[in-house]
Amino acid sequence: MIYGKINRRSQFRDERLGKRFRLVLERLWSCMGQSIPMAFQDWCNTKAAYRFFSNPKVSEQDILRGHFEATRSRFTASQGHVLILQDTTEFSYKRERPELIGSTHKVAIRKDDSGRSSMHTVCGILMHSSLAVTTQGVPLGLAAVKFWTRKKFKGCNALKRKINPTRVPIEEKESYRWLENLRQSTALLEQPQRCVHVGDRESDIYELFCLSEELQTNFLVRTCVDRLAGDGSHTIANEMDEVQVKGVHRITVRDQTGKAHRAVLELRYRRITVLPPIGKQRRYPALRLTVIHAIERGAPAGRKRIEWKLITNLPVTTRR
Repeated sequence: MIYGKINRRSQFRDERLGKRFRLVLERLWSCMGQSIPMAFQDWCNTKAAYRFFSNPKVSEQDILRGHFEATRSRFTASQGHVLILQDTTEFSYKRERPELIGSTHKVAIRKDDSGRSSMHTVCGILMHSSLAVTTQGVPLGLAAVKFWTRKKFKGCNALKRKINPTRVPIEEKESYRWLENLRQSTALLEQPQRCVHVGDRESDIYELFCLSEELQTNFLVRTCVDRLAGDGSHTIANEMDEVQVKGVHRITVRDQTGKAHRAVLELRYRRITVLPPIGKQRRYPALRLTVIHAIERGAPAGRKRIEWKLITNLPVTTRR
């Protein structure tokens, strides 16, 4: 069984924790979807389970070690490039006192008599994970994971209001999790050249580009920052405006009502010298990266025009 494989491979510094982990996992496996009290039935075992999860000697890395090793085995047995998909998931819970569990964000729930919105703190935790997937779409398992709440970075936003955000060390920012996962997954899989770390616009971080170069691995990121390029007298957008269309790609997309539309994307790509932010140019070098723009031809009716802007350290020589 799956939990049996995880048990054999997960190791704890204290043997007693390993025994308790096996008991907890077996009970939760047999009562899938149930709460801890419902799964354990009696107060003695329920309390022991809560003590296990709150033990400072137990981390998500310890619990998932068996899963990570299984991912590495599947990765080693596969061939070719493997995509390492990074993203964040929110787990929300109903609690009257968010400080007991942590918070993820605030939302407006209603307006008072003066018209001002009343804010509600959403309780919960965040999980940033790296999922290994073959280019054919076959999932191989998680290669890295990190859990946290916004409490840890509570003072960062206040600091960024006082100084230029680019001067705040990346280690003090919540976005540092992108670098931590990249480093952990690359170390786990041990074949960095086969990995392509994929992220959305939140991962458009110059430090991530530099770390990929340092670890000799690959990345593909949807970019949202128009960085300085070349000799620093122009930006990436300026240079890409000069690039001729290299080909077209036809896709099917759906609008907000679910109606399908055919879209024709014009593809442009170029190898460009990309410069770090001005406040970081003494710390980080310029990089030779490939910029890819896929812009929809024409102005579609009833939906936004597709504009996909990607950046990678992989070479691109054809549109396929």
